[in-house]
Amino acid sequence: MKFTKIFTLISFLLFFSGKTYSDIEIDTDHLILQDHHSGQILFEMNADDKIYPASMTKIMTAIVTFDLLKKGETSLDEMITISEKAWRMSQSGYSSMFIMLNDQVSVEDLLKGIIIVSGNDSCVALAEGLSGTEKDFVALMNEKAEEIGLENTNFNNSSGINDPENYSTVRDILIMSRYMIDNYPEFYTYFKETEFTWDRTGGEPITQGNRNPLLYKNIGADGIKTGFLSVEKYSLAASVKTNERRVTVVGSGFKTKNSRSRESMKILNWGLKKFDTVKIIKKDEIFTDLDVWLGNKKKVQVVSKENYFLTIPKRKKKTIKAILEYNGPLEAPIQKGEKVATLSVYVSDILKKEIDILAAENVEKSNIFSRVFTSLNYLVWGDV
Repeated sequence: MKFTKIFTLISFLLFFSGKTYSDIEIDTDHLILQDHHSGQILFEMNADDKIYPASMTKIMTAIVTFDLLKKGETSLDEMITISEKAWRMSQSGYSSMFIMLNDQVSVEDLLKGIIIVSGNDSCVALAEGLSGTEKDFVALMNEKAEEIGLENTNFNNSSGINDPENYSTVRDILIMSRYMIDNYPEFYTYFKETEFTWDRTGGEPITQGNRNPLLYKNIGADGIKTGFLSVEKYSLAASVKTNERRVTVVGSGFKTKNSRSRESMKILNWGLKKFDTVKIIKKDEIFTDLDVWLGNKKKVQVVSKENYFLTIPKRKKKTIKAILEYNGPLEAPIQKGEKVATLSVYVSDILKKEIDILAAENVEKSNIFSRVFTSLNYLVWGDV
């Protein structure tokens, strides 16, 4: 017999396609805004146009390094000798950590030089130290880009200096930023450090601040990377976490530093104030329990193996319904992890998602005497 349980979860909704909105205008050329938990795009503008990512390239430089750290192929305290190529990057007017020729610098200090002060010299030094040449390191960057689904990106250097073959889109930078946040929480904290002091050999210590202006705005920003090229103007990938929400923006083509900060804050605040994110179901969290027939338990607890969130406009109230459908009562034996039901999520009677619901525990058959008693009870009273 088919059974259903209907869960009224919340009453907000106006679904949207993720394009520009009449109630907000952002002064830049390319932009995308995403709710992190639901993955829903809240706003986009020219998100798939080619851009030159400038120092946002360094996000991938960090990702490849973090992978090598996780694999045990390097360590934070491994010392790297600074080559002439890396040193010259610090003398050429680029943003720099100001490393010295033939100096020995740890992987961790080079990472801080990349992430916090956007040092191009740090990128070359780290790439050479970990892969032998910057070219070989860039090959790892492109392999990783393909692995995580960056469909319109090619890296041609480790720092993001001007190169027509070093390109991306704000959508791909968003995917890369999300990957960073989700997969390297132990290292992502570097991105919110507001300054780094490099105690260099043969000179006075140099303290530089983080280039991300939103870290100083008390809005919950905790990363991730700015950029600038004369051909692209100012760019930024930034993520803000407040209470149970996280929103991430990537923009490129801001005309000035001030407009980059102002317009990024505007779209982030818009995303936080206009929308709510609602948890429909959380991975491995007990969702409900279902009746069992002829088992050593009368009910079985059920879970999902995926998270599902919806991001919804706060002031557009409609009903979201989650309907749990199953053939019940469920007949024992039931194995943990076995699919026992389907959760269908509807918005305004439109199906948005179907989620497999699994048994969270084993249920064995009851003994023969219990099964006979249960069967007789059902025949007489219609009760399982």
